[in-house]
Amino acid sequence: MNVQFIITKDGSHTLYLENLDETYHSRQGAIQESEYVFIQQGLEYIISKKQSITLLEIGFGTGLNAWLTYLAVCDRPTAHINYITIEPFPLSMEIIRQLNFTNQLIDKKQNEVFYALHDANWNQSIDLNSNFSFQKIKTSWQEYTINQKIDLIYYDAFAPSKQPEMWKIENFKKIKNNLNPDGCLVTYCAQGAFKRALKELGFQIEILPGPPGKREMIRTSL
Repeated sequence: MNVQFIITKDGSHTLYLENLDETYHSRQGAIQESEYVFIQQGLEYIISKKQSITLLEIGFGTGLNAWLTYLAVCDRPTAHINYITIEPFPLSMEIIRQLNFTNQLIDKKQNEVFYALHDANWNQSIDLNSNFSFQKIKTSWQEYTINQKIDLIYYDAFAPSKQPEMWKIENFKKIKNNLNPDGCLVTYCAQGAFKRALKELGFQIEILPGPPGKREMIRTSL
């Protein structure tokens, strides 16, 4: 995989994928975007309503979202996270070890967890601690079958202009059929066609202020 390392505006890395002309995270700030979109607007929103959640991430990628989720709940004994993530094209450990995400932490003891996420065997669930189970599945979203109800979805596919197959209405029909009534999906994307597809399926859409560099983002529920 031919990738370039880019330092974003918050000092953290993103990866530029030449064949798609696309980055894994925002150039405005990789950690900043993930914290805002997925942790603040997704995880914290759901945990304010229920403490035990099943979370599905579409696109494991660099592992940043999973790691930040772990960091957000690892010291909360009442929070219990069942984290499932899918990825058809895993990054090599050679690439992962060059990312500077762990350099951003003051508490260096949590750095090992970032690498544990990547070292974990595919298609096997592990317990990272007493309140965080983790499973990564090597498959595409189109081939993945959801076999349990989901409380929170991180929809972190590449942009519709780069990966249009990920934003077809059929994908969100599958989500509608497997999302708990009090669950939600969060994504950085607020494209018009995407919003219209969600409305057509009967989703309730919240258009939220976006992270730096993006005007809007979406949180949607049934």
